[in-house]
Amino acid sequence: MSPRLIFCCLLLFLSIAGSGCVSLDLNGPPVANPVFVRANNPEEAWERTVDVVHDYLFEIERENKLGGVIETRYKTGAGILEPWHPDSVGSVNRWQSSFQSIRRKAYVRFTPAPGGYLVGVEAIKELEDVPRAANFAGGATFLDNSALQRDLNPVVGQATPSGWINQGRDPALEQAMLRTINRKFVE
Repeated sequence: MSPRLIFCCLLLFLSIAGSGCVSLDLNGPPVANPVFVRANNPEEAWERTVDVVHDYLFEIERENKLGGVIETRYKTGAGILEPWHPDSVGSVNRWQSSFQSIRRKAYVRFTPAPGGYLVGVEAIKELEDVPRAANFAGGATFLDNSALQRDLNPVVGQATPSGWINQGRDPALEQAMLRTINRKFVE
């Protein structure tokens, strides 16, 4: 077998395996955002919604039942070698997260409505701004063209935080989470 044929077969296998089980959610019809769910018990409805956030392996940063808001921490996007992480929905997102640092954050809005609740999901996707990252080779070298200055407050760690470029909303993740929320309330 030629190396080129082996490479093509491996690439085909990785693209199929890297899409993961969550990519099946892309084939369904789009779900309204926010989605209406029937529920009589507000505590049970809230807990089912929190379960969906945990199903996608997001850590909750802020939870406000009175305000009806669930905010998650940023989560690093899963690549093709992490099919058990469902946050990268579809093979395109998986490949992108494999070759570039991607992170996502989810906001879930929970609004009472007659006969149930409206649950809305907003997923924000950000791409790391690599040239602005302060951790690079030679970043800690001294300048030899300026006079020696005594610094009594040395910076420990990174001088400037890594930059992130907002990519907008992630509709594939939003739709997958909304479908999962819908299924949780039908069960």
